[in-house]
Amino acid sequence: MTTENNITKKGVEHVATLAKLKFNDEQLEKFTDQIEDIIDLVDTLNEVDTTNVEPTFNVTDQLNRMREDVAVRSNDKEALLANAPETENGFIRVPAILDESGEA
Repeated sequence: MTTENNITKKGVEHVATLAKLKFNDEQLEKFTDQIEDIIDLVDTLNEVDTTNVEPTFNVTDQLNRMREDVAVRSNDKEALLANAPETENGFIRVPAILDESGEA
């Protein structure tokens, strides 16, 4: 089952614009070629006869291992603060990400 690939540089550019990405002509050409290669590979996989192949949903026979949901005290404040690079007034001090005006 072969489908005709209609992947164009303009189409890739449109999708990039929707994703708020900007690429130069060289990058658009490269991505267009790569997408065509991926679709060709999928077309090749679609040609494989899987009529008598049972679908695989999990590659192992393991099932989910559940445990009882029990709340336990895992970190005490002193131990947590002892591992922090900087602390101030009982809190972990981190670098500011906003300036005084509130702008990033």
